Formats: sequence, C-alpha cells, structure tokens
Amino acid sequence: MNLPNYMTLTRIFSVPLLIWILSSRWFAGVHGGRELLACGLFLAASITDGLDGYLARRRGQITTLGMLLDPLADKLMVTAAYITLVQFNHEMVPAWIAVLVIGREFLVSGLRTIAATEGFTIEASDLGKLKMVVQIVSVVSAILDHRWYEWTIGRFVLDIHLIARMAIWFMVTISLVSAVDYFAAFWSKIDRTATTRRRRRAFILSRPKKFGIAPTAAQQPQDK
Repeated sequence: MNLPNYMTLTRIFSVPLLIWILSSRWFAGVHGGRELLACGLFLAASITDGLDGYLARRRGQITTLGMLLDPLADKLMVTAAYITLVQFNHEMVPAWIAVLVIGREFLVSGLRTIAATEGFTIEASDLGKLKMVVQIVSVVSAILDHRWYEWTIGRFVLDIHLIARMAIWFMVTISLVSAVDYFAAFWSKIDRTATTRRRRRAFILSRPKKFGIAPTAAQQPQDK
C-alpha cells in the first residue's frame, strides 16, 4: 500500500462522514457550521482526487489496486453528495438530477468495462474533466445555499443562490454532452476493432491460396 492509495482510501472513508454531517442534527445549532464543515470536507476530498493520481504518476506507483479504487472513490463521492443533497436541499437538487448524475456515471463505467474487454481504453475527455470541476462547484454552492442566499463582503455581494442554480444546470448540460462524447468515442473504437477483426479473418481465409496450398475437396469447383 503506497501513499496515493492511502489518499484514495481516505477519500472513500470520507463519504459516510460527509453523509453524516449533512444528515445529522449535531451541527444544526451552529450557524453555518454544518454547511462549512461539509464544504471543507468535500473540497479536501476533491483535492486528493487530483493529487493521488499526480503522485502515483510522479513516483511510478501506479498499481492495479489504485486503478480500481480511484474511479470508485470519485463515483462514491459524487453520487453520495447528490443523493444527500436531494434530502438536504431539495429545492436546489431535485431527485431527477441525482438520478441523471448517477445514471451518467453508470453509463460511462459500463462503456469503459466493455472497452476493456475488447482490448482498448477510453481516456477521460476534456469534457469529462470539465464536468468534474462543475460538479465540485455545484455541490459546494448547493450546500452553502441551504444556509445563505448571498454573502456580502464589503461592497461586494456574492449571490450564492444564483451561482448554485447556474452550476447545477450547467452540470446537467455538461453531463449529458460528455456522456454523448464518451459514447461516440466508444462507438468509433468498437467500429474500428470490428473492421480490423473482419480484415484479419479475411486474410486468414485467403492464406492457403496465397501460398499455393491445394484446395481441399470441399473447396474444389464443382462440374456443371
């Protein structure tokens, strides 16, 4: 077990802690304490998402366990956050948005699993990376929106409610677009793989003629 894998495990173990903070009443008496603590935990876990992969590549510590745990931790954090937000801030995150987010994650995971069985990989696209950033902003802003509609800092007013609303809808849009992008990449590679296999099969069937091997009785032309 190396440092990147420990960081990934920490992210997984933070999932039930995030759910407990948002669901329990322990911090309800502290003005904004529950929201700020949940946001801090989610942001810390999101930072480790990029940091563990960077350290694994930098140190040459990419392992099979890490390749399994890293995407699992990402999906657990995102799905747990949105499912909890359906209860915590239903006005901002209705149930259908959580279903869409979770369905999109299952779709991409399924495509990558099929791709792996076919002998190729589907790399994370720029849209997928942008989607992750937008998800972080939407979750944090939706949590803060539960307590504050806006923050006033001197003469500057930060409209948290507007930011949360825009981030949620942008996240929905980018999730759908990135899912289509992943499916297009998957379909093009599957199509190329099928074409290559057909060509190899045709080459193997034509080899006896190429090397002058006499055809079998079944291959002899019939007299008419």
